[in-house]
Amino acid sequence: METKERGTEPQLKGIVTRLFCRQGFYLQMARDGSVDGTKDDGSNSSLFNLIPVGLRVVAIQSVKTGLYIAMNGEGHLYSSELFTAECKFKESVFENYYVIYSSMLYRQKESGRAWFLGLNKEGGAMKGNRVKKTKPAAHFLPKPIEVAMYREPSLHDVGEAAPKPAGGPASKSTTSDPVVMNGGKPVNKPDKEAT
Repeated sequence: METKERGTEPQLKGIVTRLFCRQGFYLQMARDGSVDGTKDDGSNSSLFNLIPVGLRVVAIQSVKTGLYIAMNGEGHLYSSELFTAECKFKESVFENYYVIYSSMLYRQKESGRAWFLGLNKEGGAMKGNRVKKTKPAAHFLPKPIEVAMYREPSLHDVGEAAPKPAGGPASKSTTSDPVVMNGGKPVNKPDKEAT
């Protein structure tokens, strides 16, 4: 019987894909972590790892930066170095075969309507609470490039807003946890200072 530690070997089957929005843009994450759309179908910034983290729930991780797409409590999209609850999106197939991604954490307080990932007509990221699931802004067509195996993203930092006592420096860096993608191989992230 194998005694390898769980979580060190890639165990989740996901895909490397581009997400094409009905607005005419591919979702992309720039080197600085900003999220918007591009018309360039060959750009590396539009490559994402779609990692299953639950039943019809995915993490959307940029292949280029290693950062996750996340949605905050105001509906704004941002990039996160750590995988948190704000990085979980429910993946649903809409009746027109497009896929919609809704925040697993946030929704309208009064109506309970979900908040969606969406791009406007100019390719800008929209606030999740302004995106309607019936509109082209929320409709994405995944264009898979390859199937890959992933390590399960860790949620160990969720709910731990306070820095860990004693030990190492309170740094945002995850050097002890390499980014794993493209078949489970560790990938060195580019230094943020190097532009």
